[in-house]
Amino acid sequence: MALTDVHHVVIRVEDFDSSVKNWESILGNAVSRVDQNQDLGIKQAFFDLPGGGFIEIVSPTDSEGAVGKAIASRGEGIHTLSMSVDKMDETIESLKESGVQLIGEGGPQVFIHPKSANGVLVQLSVK
Repeated sequence: MALTDVHHVVIRVEDFDSSVKNWESILGNAVSRVDQNQDLGIKQAFFDLPGGGFIEIVSPTDSEGAVGKAIASRGEGIHTLSMSVDKMDETIESLKESGVQLIGEGGPQVFIHPKSANGVLVQLSVK
């Protein structure tokens, strides 16, 4: 089992437009694409990184969605750290054997619960 590298980072923000402009300045490049996910209740901006991976800026369009609730309770900040794994099944088994609490096991997305990762929601992504 190995978490091999950072796949992407999701940052939750309140003001989508000003945050996108801010991250364009920080990263020195323009947003790669913008999207909206009705099911998750978010607007998204993606910044591809030169070495691979990306930074995703998310802002709630629905205050009752996960991002809307996180903004209300914890404010802006890192929402998700996504780590690449070589073999999902082996990684899941190894994490469970180590006592790590998982979310979404058996579904399309698997996460390490923030209670098991010092308050950080960690998404597992197959390389």
